[in-house]
Amino acid sequence: MTGAYAAGTRPVAIPVSTTLPWLFGSLVLGLLIYYFIGIDEGATSVFGNTMVVHEFVHDARHFLGFPCH
Repeated sequence: MTGAYAAGTRPVAIPVSTTLPWLFGSLVLGLLIYYFIGIDEGATSVFGNTMVVHEFVHDARHFLGFPCH
């Protein structure tokens, strides 16, 4: 065995049409998580002027380095 692959094996080609929905879904989920943990401050909240989301993720905000007060 001289290379990274055994004799007679080839890497499998994965079509873009299969991976694109997963990449797009991961991007949307990541942006939602970023919004709720990093940006949602209560006054600019999507859910009105409540602090429920802010208080729910308060410790995670500090742990990840987002300032909130």
